[in-house]
Amino acid sequence: MPHEKSFTIAGQRLVADSLAPGLYPVATPIGNLKDITLRALETLAGADLVLCEDTRHSARLFEAYGIKTPRTALHEHNERARIEPLLDQISAGKAIALISDAGTPLLSDPGFPLVRAAREAGLEIFPVPGPSALLAALTGAGLPTDSFTYLGFLPPKSGQRLNALARLSTRSETLVFYESPRRLGAALADMGQAFGGERSAVVALELTKRFERFEAGMLDDLAEKFPPETKGEAVIVVAGAPEGTAEIAGDWEAALGAAMAEHPLRAAVDDIAARFGLKRKQVYDAALRIKAGT
Repeated sequence: MPHEKSFTIAGQRLVADSLAPGLYPVATPIGNLKDITLRALETLAGADLVLCEDTRHSARLFEAYGIKTPRTALHEHNERARIEPLLDQISAGKAIALISDAGTPLLSDPGFPLVRAAREAGLEIFPVPGPSALLAALTGAGLPTDSFTYLGFLPPKSGQRLNALARLSTRSETLVFYESPRRLGAALADMGQAFGGERSAVVALELTKRFERFEAGMLDDLAEKFPPETKGEAVIVVAGAPEGTAEIAGDWEAALGAAMAEHPLRAAVDDIAARFGLKRKQVYDAALRIKAGT
């Protein structure tokens, strides 16, 4: 039996129009339920089915606005197996909405394989923009927004994380990361090692929620502020490298390669660290990459 295609705002029941067949990625609140857009409400109410990262989590939003649309789970463990049946439903005339637990779908959340498959199948895709932790953090951080790169979550292990960060150390645009609160301090410490402890950064926690806060400072100082028991999802916004950093990095890395050709690894690392005023760990990690040919 078809569900009632309506939603409620401030006690008033509103009817949602039926939607054209297609896939509708819908942005939902990252904390404050009032951040939902009217178009998002109309889409969720008017769809034939809503795909949720977690149906229990989405229940709070649906109950708040009286939305009765059927929901089913779509997450990283079942997404690929469900793609073909979902495409068949859209091809048969269904309108299917896609939401994540919070914010804009596909940004460090499930949905990309389905959207790509729908695009390749020639089906209509109607993105419904709205809340995003990435954009909320950027607009509140006070760091340049004219050029930035979103990098999602870093590797959980420090060694892999340092290798990933080393490749970003000379990027001049603002860098944006998501991070688990329990790894926040460790990630900031590794950023300080890879980028330099005096690089400016801002940590945004609990965005749009009651205890929202922004902590700004240098990476080394920020690393001390967040113990493993820190609560709340975090966004880290890091200033780009100062002008000339790429040339300096190229100079010391070239010098390191030359030193390694003439001296044992440890001696070459000690020489370059002293000559360029760098942390020994940063130079040692670079030496290992050079030795491995990466």
